[in-house]
Amino acid sequence: MNVREYYTYLAAAREQLWNFLRALPESDLNAPLIEGDRFRNIKDLLLHTIDVEDHWVHNVARGDGLDSSAFQHDWVRPQAEQYQLGWILDYGRAVRQRTEAFLDAGPDLGGLVKLVQDDPASATVSLDQLLWHVMTHEVRHTAQIALLVRQLGHTPPWLDYLRFARPQMPEIAAGDDGLGDGLGAED
Repeated sequence: MNVREYYTYLAAAREQLWNFLRALPESDLNAPLIEGDRFRNIKDLLLHTIDVEDHWVHNVARGDGLDSSAFQHDWVRPQAEQYQLGWILDYGRAVRQRTEAFLDAGPDLGGLVKLVQDDPASATVSLDQLLWHVMTHEVRHTAQIALLVRQLGHTPPWLDYLRFARPQMPEIAAGDDGLGDGLGAED
């Protein structure tokens, strides 16, 4: 599987999840179900996954993240209950559109990306590794969101890869209708 194919799946699954979350009461999206300082609710996790994609793909790999004035927030402690779900999803759509355009341009996935831009001794990874990191990160947090949805008494949407993958049909030889060659044993 390649990065573009998997990102396409993630974008489709993300839309399904977002459509589901739009139907939940705001109180469910803001319910503090996780103990800790940073990520306590569904909206915190949503905002965090968008931030990670924007940071790694656009700020680090491309050097041009989204204009911070349009979606200004504290990415360390998002406290996302202060934002409307629509604002978070608009930010997510803007990041997704930029990521899709970047992938459509055919970047060199083998190219090296320095993880800390202003540190000459910083470690590097391939762009392919960085993108897989971002996508795996989203899958993990999407599973957490699905668990939180269940804890609230709802049934989350089915977001598994096979729901979105195009099925591959076996090759059938020309003229093979599955009934044999039509000739009897005595022919």
